[in-house]
Order: sequence, then C-alpha cells, then structure tokens
Amino acid sequence: MTLLLTIIAAVTSTIVWYVNEQRDTYRLGTLSLIYWGASLMWLMDFVFEYAEVKSEIFNQAFADILNDSLLGLAVITLGLVAWIVILLIKDPKGVFKKKFTKK
Repeated sequence: MTLLLTIIAAVTSTIVWYVNEQRDTYRLGTLSLIYWGASLMWLMDFVFEYAEVKSEIFNQAFADILNDSLLGLAVITLGLVAWIVILLIKDPKGVFKKKFTKK
C-alpha cells in the first residue's frame, strides 16, 4: 500500500508539473522527483522482500494494510514538508526578500 500511495502521489505531481505553466516558479519538478524517488525506494523494498521471504504480500491482514497506508501517508506528508522548506529557502517570488529589505 505504501508503494501504491507513493506512485499515486508521483503520478499526480508529475501531471500537475506538466500542466502548470509556472512549473519552474513553484519547483514542481522537485516535488515530482521526491515522490518518484520514494516510489523507486518502495519498489525495491517490495521486490527484495518478495524475493527473500516469499511471504503473502498480496494477502495481507487488515492491520498490515492499515500500517502500510499510514506509512505511505507519512511519506507523502514528509515529501510535501521537504518541498515547502525548499520553496521557503529559494523564495521564488521574493516575498521574504521584499519583507526583510524594506525600510
């Protein structure tokens, strides 16, 4: 479920990046890369876990699905937080620069 949620976030952010004309202003490519990186990480985790354990990954209990969903939502949230921090540091519209240099 974590893999599925991060892939959905990656595809959604990529579509928003592609459609939006101000993609460079809001650094939507960075957000997209954050989610694609997380998706690749969870894909490798899935492949190696299935290869090593050969457990019932496709027949999980409800509690395991819930835990994976919460982990996926946490990853998506942390990706958004990292993106917002990058936006605040880069200050693409110059809001902080205007505010602190105005006398």
